Amino acid sequence: MSAVIEAVHLTKTFADGTRALRGASFTITEGEFVAIMGPSGSGKSTLLHILGFLDPQTSGTYHFRGHTLEDMSKTKLARVRNEDLGFVFQSFNLLPRASVLENVYLPLYYSQVPKKVWRARAEKAIEAVGLSHRLQHEAFTLSGGEKQRVAIARALINNPNLIFADEPTGNLDTVAGTAVLAILKKLHKEGHTVILITHDQSIADHAKRTLFMRDGQLERDTVSA
Repeated sequence: MSAVIEAVHLTKTFADGTRALRGASFTITEGEFVAIMGPSGSGKSTLLHILGFLDPQTSGTYHFRGHTLEDMSKTKLARVRNEDLGFVFQSFNLLPRASVLENVYLPLYYSQVPKKVWRARAEKAIEAVGLSHRLQHEAFTLSGGEKQRVAIARALINNPNLIFADEPTGNLDTVAGTAVLAILKKLHKEGHTVILITHDQSIADHAKRTLFMRDGQLERDTVSA
């Protein structure tokens, strides 16, 4: 399988001198399900921000499908973020007064997808997470689990190869969290590369491989049997 991500000695030092990442190196190949795990302050969220092109590294090299941040134009980078990457965050990041359908539409405003197919594409993504019956409900009326499923549908709308899920069950009860993890596992089975950020070993156990972070360093890289 070809490499999606190649990280070589990635570091991140913030303006206040905090060294959040201290030389992480690893490769993630097409179709993997990887958990990046570690306690608070271990550098896992900083690493996700670099891998998702949300924040640049201080030093080291990051290749996404052979391309670095430095060799992509602003237009190319925006397209990669919008079409190749899907993001699911702990805080959902939904527009509370917009409907489920309107929230899922959002990435399409910045895409090259013809507007005439938006609704069909959005309805397909919403159906994939089991929320077709909530299509016109405003986001603020939904349960936490439903909000996270809307966030996943939004992440799927442009059919990205790579999905980042940052503590996706952190604000959910056990039942809702289990449902969200089942969706992520289904997406992996369908061929998506999934990177799951968590501090919880029981959540990381759903992945096939775990990168364990501590104090900004990659402490171990394990593959489940």
